[in-house]
Amino acid sequence: MQLRNSAQGYGAVAIVLHWLTVMLVVLGWLLGTFGDELPRGAIRSTGLLAHISIGLAILALLLGRIGWRLFDPAPLLEPTRLGIWLHVIAKLTHLVLYGLLIATPIVGILLQFARGGALPILGFAEIASPWVRDRALARSLIGVHELLANAMLVLAAVHAIAALTHHWVWHDRTLRRMLPG
Repeated sequence: MQLRNSAQGYGAVAIVLHWLTVMLVVLGWLLGTFGDELPRGAIRSTGLLAHISIGLAILALLLGRIGWRLFDPAPLLEPTRLGIWLHVIAKLTHLVLYGLLIATPIVGILLQFARGGALPILGFAEIASPWVRDRALARSLIGVHELLANAMLVLAAVHAIAALTHHWVWHDRTLRRMLPG
């Protein structure tokens, strides 16, 4: 498999960045949604550290994906029976997904600061909160963070259903182009 994209499909770098992002989004969502179910103490703290680290990794991966995309443009879209409208919807979906991949971790960072906590950087360093604890702001931000995360998961599911529709209903190569091998 080639590293760069071709006219026929995605290269190894784009595929790895895509599927790594998918894995981290699902894992981050699970930890964020069910982290309060973890036993109090060290295990719950470790779960929060993992959740924050995953969010930062998603943000870093997204910046890498955007950089790679500028260097290595995506292959042309597969032609479909629905024509240009499906292409427009696909482009808008990708833009909104990218926006959610940026906004969700940023709101999470702001939430951590609103709680008065430092932002742990993979457990090796910390960025101190630039302001004092603000419970009202933290309550507002947690709602926004959860809404964005849930919207991202729903839109990602729609994206996956669309890829499966391309594969099983329209029998085109859209899904296969993003699979390894």
